[in-house]
Amino acid sequence: MFPGLSPKKMQQVMKQMGISQEEIDASRVIIEKSDGRIIIETPSVVKIRMQGQETFQITGEIQEERTVSREDIETIMEKTGCSEEEAKKTLEKTGDLAEAILELSD
Repeated sequence: MFPGLSPKKMQQVMKQMGISQEEIDASRVIIEKSDGRIIIETPSVVKIRMQGQETFQITGEIQEERTVSREDIETIMEKTGCSEEEAKKTLEKTGDLAEAILELSD
């Protein structure tokens, strides 16, 4: 943020600006999305308070999981005539609706 400042001086400057930060002891962070989850293993989490708002800074080993929607499975079954199990397995493998349909249409 300010090159050349010692960590102690940096804390003083941040305090004067009304900024505080706190380390959060977390073992795992999960972010739920509409199409899956982002999982952060062994995270380093810092909560920052500034101008009345709280934000979180998270770093760590990131892994993404995509949720297979029922609607996508039905679309693949309808377009290819395959079973539900085949549709789900292919969609999980490809991660893309169009690619799954093309693969099962061959």
